[in-house]
Amino acid sequence: MNLRSDVADLLTGAGILDVDVDEAVADEHVRGSAYRRVVSVTASSRSRDRDRAVVATILRDPHEMGARTAVVALVDRIARKVTGPAEFRQWSAGLLPEIDQLTAEEPREFIRRRIHDWLFHLSVEEGHVPTSAELAKVTDWMQRLLAEESTSLAVLTLIAESGNRKKTRNIAKDRARSRKPRTR
Repeated sequence: MNLRSDVADLLTGAGILDVDVDEAVADEHVRGSAYRRVVSVTASSRSRDRDRAVVATILRDPHEMGARTAVVALVDRIARKVTGPAEFRQWSAGLLPEIDQLTAEEPREFIRRRIHDWLFHLSVEEGHVPTSAELAKVTDWMQRLLAEESTSLAVLTLIAESGNRKKTRNIAKDRARSRKPRTR
């Protein structure tokens, strides 16, 4: 496969007909924008059948940063749609062989780390209260996301006490304070 046919196949498969393929091939910014649109269409689909092929095609792009960004966007969108960690674990396991094809360690590990973060987030949403050691294994980004979104007082208290960043700890403290019942 070559870049031109990969881009053309992605766009056609997503039903995106208003992108000039030659322009996308020549300009990584145009291509990145096209990938974001492909990811949006792919994530919106009820079927997950094409996800692995879309990821494999995007990851063949020589511009690793743009490819990584597009794949992470898909991971983020699917994580927000699934019913829980088991469904996300199964879905992401199908992508790992494609992700592991990346020769550069940084983008490969970044995507793997994002998947780990979402598995953690989904388990917390399902009621798991992590330990401080478990919290330490997720990224600062995920800690902040949990501080901003979690409705669990136990999780917010943990982040307020053990979060990596002061700003994240403060967000969690403020949100935990507002969730505690007021006594008279």
